[in-house]
Amino acid sequence: MCEILEAMDSTPVNWEALDALVIDFAKSERLIDGSSPPCSPSPSSSSYKWRLLISQIRRFLESGDIDSAIDLLRTHAPAVLDDHRLLFRLQKQKFIELLRKGTDEDRDSAIKCVRASLAPCALDAYPEAYEEFKHVLLALIYDKDDETSPVVNEWSEGRRFEIAGFLSSVLRAHLHAYDPIFSMTLRYLISIHKGFCLHQGFSSPITNLTERLLLEERDPPATPQESLFEAPPFDEVDIQALAHAVELTRQGAVDSLKFAKGDLHQAFQNELCRMRLDITLLDELVREYCIYRGIIESDPTNHGKGLHVTSGKAVVDQLDPGSNLSENCSIGSDSDMSSSSVHIGGSQSKLDLTSSQIADMEVRYPHETTSSNENCSTSKTHHPQGNKAVQRNRSPMERGKRKRWRGRNENLEIVSEPSSDTDLIDCTKMDIKKSSMTYNVSNRLDKYEIILGMKELASEGMTTEVVEEINALDPEFFTHNPILLFQMKQVEFFKLVRAGDHSCALKVASSHLGPLAAKDQALLKPLKETLLTLLKSTEEPIGKQLPLDTLATSLQVALGRRLGIEEPQLMRIIRATLNTHSEWFKLQMCKDQFEGLLWINSLKEVGSPLLGDAASKSTIDTCTQGSSPATVSSSNARMHEDGSSPNQISSTDIGCDENSIIKVMEFLALPRAEAIHLLAQYNGNAETVIQQIFA
Repeated sequence: MCEILEAMDSTPVNWEALDALVIDFAKSERLIDGSSPPCSPSPSSSSYKWRLLISQIRRFLESGDIDSAIDLLRTHAPAVLDDHRLLFRLQKQKFIELLRKGTDEDRDSAIKCVRASLAPCALDAYPEAYEEFKHVLLALIYDKDDETSPVVNEWSEGRRFEIAGFLSSVLRAHLHAYDPIFSMTLRYLISIHKGFCLHQGFSSPITNLTERLLLEERDPPATPQESLFEAPPFDEVDIQALAHAVELTRQGAVDSLKFAKGDLHQAFQNELCRMRLDITLLDELVREYCIYRGIIESDPTNHGKGLHVTSGKAVVDQLDPGSNLSENCSIGSDSDMSSSSVHIGGSQSKLDLTSSQIADMEVRYPHETTSSNENCSTSKTHHPQGNKAVQRNRSPMERGKRKRWRGRNENLEIVSEPSSDTDLIDCTKMDIKKSSMTYNVSNRLDKYEIILGMKELASEGMTTEVVEEINALDPEFFTHNPILLFQMKQVEFFKLVRAGDHSCALKVASSHLGPLAAKDQALLKPLKETLLTLLKSTEEPIGKQLPLDTLATSLQVALGRRLGIEEPQLMRIIRATLNTHSEWFKLQMCKDQFEGLLWINSLKEVGSPLLGDAASKSTIDTCTQGSSPATVSSSNARMHEDGSSPNQISSTDIGCDENSIIKVMEFLALPRAEAIHLLAQYNGNAETVIQQIFA
């Protein structure tokens, strides 16, 4: 049990891939400013408009304003009303809502509605519709407050939410207005996380977050039209994959595939989007993460007001809409994702982190560097006056390169494009924990500037400057984080070797790497591997020898904790759910065929370890004292060539045919793992297994 919980806190994550997903989500939902002007027509703005339309129709239906919802449908999605089943349900609810108002005038309007709309719809909506029509007429004589009446269910306001959810499911599929990839990925990962914890019989360490974020209720499923009731049989593998991925019955999975006309990926998206998220909480988590990662920032002209954080929670100003990855790159089968961001072919999915999408998030801080040839060691401490050494690198102009937060505003007209800066929503303000560090920081925003500045310097390999400035700010920092210091000196060593200055490289090794390894035996092997680079080509880039982004994030987490700023809650969620995703599919003894669509394999794809495999465990143990253990990757965390996540087992790996597994699961109503264990006992023969069980 303890090992599982520790693994959830130490799972390696590709934070750059998460950055790309989060930025895509924020742009898709118009939470931050974007690259395209509001007036330019694009698939992005079109999809956003459809999602806004669905949201407004949903609000109308939930408030009982059926006429306004129907008017929007007739204007923007008239084809949906061609389905008489749906139209009948809307007219029936309109009849109830008119009666609910209680006035004589509204009662007369309800009777007119029955004559003009409801009765004609009841004749050809579906076989049971006419009986339902006669039954709902009882609402004319039974009061809405009569809990013993035969139409108490029709009077229930819960019917509003039921039809609102059902219509939302229909419109999403009809308009292809799916949620951004990130929100679907969260739904999927949290759903699997909950199932795994329930199966293993322990409470999740992130239960307080997952229970609030992923709600229990789901929108009702969109039902297939009668013409699809006799659809050709679907592949049983697809049926079982969909049923297990989104927790459906077999018949529910079949109906979902019928509605999607056999498209497994579209059915999967439809079912994921039925799961309800707490959007307010999700926006808070995204905003907190974006502040922490330096993606967004408060208004530099309002230096003290835009940002206040407690335990890592942050809020900043707001901004304009822009293009996004989710909407330009549908993950349905009709179109592939853009090659500039994701390549999906067969079972493979590749995230291109050098694309312009990532360039959007990068903020560079030029630094006044000193030549490594002038001084081989970083042990000399430069003592700045106050924190000028850090602040000189982050002028208001440079901070302004980050995005600005504009927040969610769904009270916009459907026909209009997203609003200008005048529609910005007020920021929520919180407090940063008081720092335990010995130096004085003038205000809380400075803490974030220091942390982000150090992270950016480290990500560019400027570790000499990082060590100098951190030593000036907190001489005890590297005493509590010796592995981070070792990794910093590794980068310095590699830079000197690449520059051909072997003499200075050896001085760095003898002055710093050697003494650190002497204190921690687990560092001896990586020290030897580091020294071997003296024999390799000097043309190799530093990033190939160790992942600078991983080191930068590890430094950011450790330094943030020293400053009293905890890592964002979203990082905890992603780390824990990625771990249980891997463990769940190991338990199921199969690969996740949907992970490429949701970028899960990209989130798991981290660089080569900074330390050798032998030191990985001790590295994680040591890092928990001050640096992020999740950013220290292990060699088996790299993606398999087929694009699947590490440690996943396929049916062929254990000598079982997939069709045999499905057959045993279906006939005996067994979980996948139990079906595989039975097949293993009978040489993979499904008929023999079934005969033995029923013998």
